Amino acid sequence: LDDTSGQHHGNNTHNAVDNHNSSYHRAQVITMKVIVMFSCQIAVVLFALFEGTWAFAPSFGTSRPSATKLFADATTTDTTGVSVDPKEAVKLFGRLAEKYIMLDASAGLCCYSGCSDCEYREPGGGYRMADQSASRPKWIPNYDHRSFPSSGKEHTTKWSSELFTEGPAVSKEAFVERLMNLSFAPPLGGPYMSASSAGIEDTTAAAALFDILAGGKEKLTKHRFGLEIKALAGGEEGLTWPNFSAALGIS
Repeated sequence: LDDTSGQHHGNNTHNAVDNHNSSYHRAQVITMKVIVMFSCQIAVVLFALFEGTWAFAPSFGTSRPSATKLFADATTTDTTGVSVDPKEAVKLFGRLAEKYIMLDASAGLCCYSGCSDCEYREPGGGYRMADQSASRPKWIPNYDHRSFPSSGKEHTTKWSSELFTEGPAVSKEAFVERLMNLSFAPPLGGPYMSASSAGIEDTTAAAALFDILAGGKEKLTKHRFGLEIKALAGGEEGLTWPNFSAALGIS
């Protein structure tokens, strides 16, 4: 009887230990699951808080966009089909156009006496001129520099000396920046605008002009600028407002 009783006691003790170990293991597993779930929830909350803080962080700049941002926007703006406001176009034309243009060196040989067989007469009755001047900026010449040794005249265009300041080619960003910085004078053609009101804050028109002249290329060369100006002018030596505005889609 004593042996049997001792055996039952030993078995009960062994089972109690196993049950205790099993319960302890289950408690560990449950605790780990709770910790993992709690950690994931904390991570989600922290991520949401961080994203919300970033999205609604205050801006300390002025309401007017910086020049750097304007130029950066200009390089990424797709100007295909852009409708340019005539006033914005005038701001560009008044920066590029000039009061003086050199045309045809040989025309300077004319005596302007109305000879019936004069080779320097135009079909409409006028004369081919060696050069012309206007009271206000009228032409964007298609040449960068031109000289007539016979008359001692020469002319370097504004666009060639102030847009292509660092070589024979210019990027879109540099083109827009330099064009904005050119001096403005009220030109002949388009809506009148004073110099004080001709500041450029929207670069869309300038970017569109670059795209037209560059023909989809990343850089615009001085040579191509001249060729495109002549093409837009219908073969004439200078681009005037009617053709300039038409090129920008202004009717």
